[in-house]
Amino acid sequence: MKVNHLLEQLEFHESDPLAQPLLVDKEGRILRWMLKPGQSHRAPHSPLYVVILKGRGMFGSHNEPEQEFGPNTLLTFEPNEPHTVRALDEELVFLGFLQAVPVPAIPG
Repeated sequence: MKVNHLLEQLEFHESDPLAQPLLVDKEGRILRWMLKPGQSHRAPHSPLYVVILKGRGMFGSHNEPEQEFGPNTLLTFEPNEPHTVRALDEELVFLGFLQAVPVPAIPG
């Protein structure tokens, strides 16, 4: 059994959001996203399930305008549904579950 304490040892980068892999296997990935206030991320089409742990952010998709969400919220983005996230005036931490997404090859 592997244990991850989801709100411990958080790491925020100054220039870009950080997506920290918590689990990577052939079935998919679990990433812990950490965004400083004002940072944003956009993804074109990955199926994504989001669980917000800390902070508030604006989440949007190509079909809907951005909406504000905070902790204890589950968001579901379907395959081929472009999505965006933007941290508001506080640090934003959420889990992203990507199912059946190929793992990029590591050169070498």
